[in-house]
Order: sequence, then structure tokens, then C-alpha cells
Amino acid sequence: MTSKRLLRLPILFTLSLCAILAAAQEPSATATLDATIAKLMAGKPGAVVALDVVSGKIIAQSNLKTAAERVTAPGSTLKPFVLLELLQAGKVDPEQRLVCSRRLTIAGRRMDCTHSPAITQLDAADAVAYSCNSYFAQAASRLTPTELAATLERAGLASRTELVAEEAIGRVATAGDLPHQQLQALGYWGVEVTPLELLAAYRNLALHKLKNDLPSSAAGPVFAGLERSVQYGMAHSEAASPGAFAFAGKTGTAAGASAQTHGFFVGYAPVDKPEIVLVVYLEHGHGADAATIAAPIFAAYAKNRANGAAR
Repeated sequence: MTSKRLLRLPILFTLSLCAILAAAQEPSATATLDATIAKLMAGKPGAVVALDVVSGKIIAQSNLKTAAERVTAPGSTLKPFVLLELLQAGKVDPEQRLVCSRRLTIAGRRMDCTHSPAITQLDAADAVAYSCNSYFAQAASRLTPTELAATLERAGLASRTELVAEEAIGRVATAGDLPHQQLQALGYWGVEVTPLELLAAYRNLALHKLKNDLPSSAAGPVFAGLERSVQYGMAHSEAASPGAFAFAGKTGTAAGASAQTHGFFVGYAPVDKPEIVLVVYLEHGHGADAATIAAPIFAAYAKNRANGAAR
């Protein structure tokens, strides 16, 4: 009996060593995600950062310094926070359909809607999905300038994220008149953020979804809008997964000091129980371009998850 046990020990040791070496050669989930992001962002100025929703830890990134230090207009990525405040304050009926005039000029700036002309009336969720400027310009007038500024500050859009040691801090102003208040609700005036601040704000949205009974929650239309945005709205991507790991999110396009536009996508996945939250920031381009990059990143995460890779 003793001799048989002695013969088995080297075999078991060899098998264990082989397993350890094989595991060491396999790329980690984080390395795989970083590689996917690096490939997608090759030659593109901007940044990508992904967080674990529950822990708040960075799990993948590209150009973290840019994400932490670039302060710029967030565009339509603010609309979910504006709608959430309106819903929680009882200042908008989520089922009420507001008319979209499509052509829109505010304080001398052309802010025409870019969704399909066939979309003429929208409820709250579809207003997020189609990023309707007309809807949000009307709805935002139901808040006071102070209420709107406080809403954006509570969302964390002018505070440290503590995700990195050194980071810039955005700013939120208080509008002096209704037109500038409307522009602020659209993310074009009186508010500047870093990509990390947007990411942290959307992580809080994802945590809110995890902790609340959304069908009966005032926030329900906000999350429905973020899901619809990817399904058929302004963040729609042919690469998006319609299955169990579908993602939700919002695009934003704005211009900084120059006329050159930059684009954001911020969102989370899976839609039912968020695990990962992601920001894609492109220094040149539009929100739709950022959404196109986000889709394969979520797909890579889903593949790692299906293969049992550690998060």
C-alpha cells in the first residue's frame, strides 16, 4: 500500500504543477478587457474606464489620466439625472407625451433634435432613448435654476471620485435665466465634468437599480429609457447583445472651447443586475461613435463572465 502511494505522489504533483502553469499562461479577465479596449481605441484620442459596480474598483482602462483630468461639457449624458429629479419631485408625469417641435433655438444656439422626424411625441422613457432636446427643454423649465444645479451636484458631477490620486473637478453653475437653465439641462452650458465623474455618477445609477424595486419606483422610466436607448434609440449599436447580457446607457455629444465635437457613452450591464459600468470618451466625434466602441467591450466582459473568468 505504501509503495502505491509513493508512486502516485509524483503524478499528482506533476498534474497540479501543469494546472498552475496553464492557469498562469491564460490571460486574466482584466488583461483580456484591457486588450480589447486598447485595440478599439488605437489611434483615437480619448479614454475608456470600466468599474465593478458593487466594489467601485477600476477593472479596465485606457488613458486613465485623460479620464481623470479632462474637464468638458457632458452633453446629453445629463438627461437621466434631470429626469430622475423631475420624477422624484412629482413634476413630470412619465406617461405624458410631450410634442417634439424638432427645430429648437435656445439663447441663440441651434439645438435641433437629431432623432428621426417620425418621432413627434415622446413619453419620459422614450425622451431619454431618443435624447429629445425639445422634451428636456420643456421639462427642465419645471425646475428652478437652483434645483437643477443642486440636482447635478448631488449626482457627483462636481466632486472628487477618489478613483485616482490626482484628478480634476468639474463645475456646476446656477443659471440666471430660463434659456441658460434649459441649455444646462441639455449639458451645453453651466456644467463641465471629467469622464471619471460621469462614470461615478452612472455607477450610482446602477447601484440604485440594484437596491430598488424599479417597477414601483419613480426611477423606473429612467432605466427603461437607458435600455431603450441601446435597443432602438440614440445609443443603438448593431454589435449590442440582445440576450441575457444586454447593456443600457446614454450617449452625449457636445463642443468644448472649439467647434470640434466630442462624444460620450456611459452605461452599465447586464440591464437587470448591473455588474460593470463603463465610460467611453472620444475627444473627436459623436456619442454614437462612443456607443459603437462600448458594445464590443461589454461583449468581451460577457464572454469572460461566461467562461468563468474572475471579475
